[in-house]
Amino acid sequence: MAIILASQSPRRRQLLEQMGFTNFIVRPAQGEELADPSLDPGALVEALSRQKALEISAAANGEDLIIAADTVVAVDGQVLGKPHSTQQAHQMLSALSGREHTVYTGVTVCRGDQILTQHEATAVRFRPLTAQEIDAYIATGEPMDKAGSYGIQGRGALLVEGISGDYFNVVGLPVCRLGRMLTQFGVDPLTGM
Repeated sequence: MAIILASQSPRRRQLLEQMGFTNFIVRPAQGEELADPSLDPGALVEALSRQKALEISAAANGEDLIIAADTVVAVDGQVLGKPHSTQQAHQMLSALSGREHTVYTGVTVCRGDQILTQHEATAVRFRPLTAQEIDAYIATGEPMDKAGSYGIQGRGALLVEGISGDYFNVVGLPVCRLGRMLTQFGVDPLTGM
């Protein structure tokens, strides 16, 4: 059995390693992400993570264990994915300034016909930001490949006043939830089984 991470995110790879997995394959999903925009954020990330897992599963050995995830940020009912421009990053960060938002990560684990999909939600509160601070943060390049235009594990930590929930979910992989999900597939990161 191989463990396959269906993501190109270096942060997700690092978190899997932190969980004790050292011998896994990284095989990012290549398909276009298609989901009903009317879905609530939790259902949306579940649908997207499931798409990724099923795409990779279709080409995998039936014994391989696939792990896929998708993360979005939501504020005022609006879903914020990754920015497509510095202007869009500025708009997102301005919308989050001085407010609380929610980070959702959907996780799907599958092996053969066994598929389990769940999501985690974490509340994050930003301090008020000036336009100059937003521009300086965007100039670092860090916001451009991250949902909501920030990375809590990097310089984006300077923007965050507090969180309520799973920190690792904000990074992009809710490790506690994933660990519990994996036990349903006979894999326990704590015991090595």
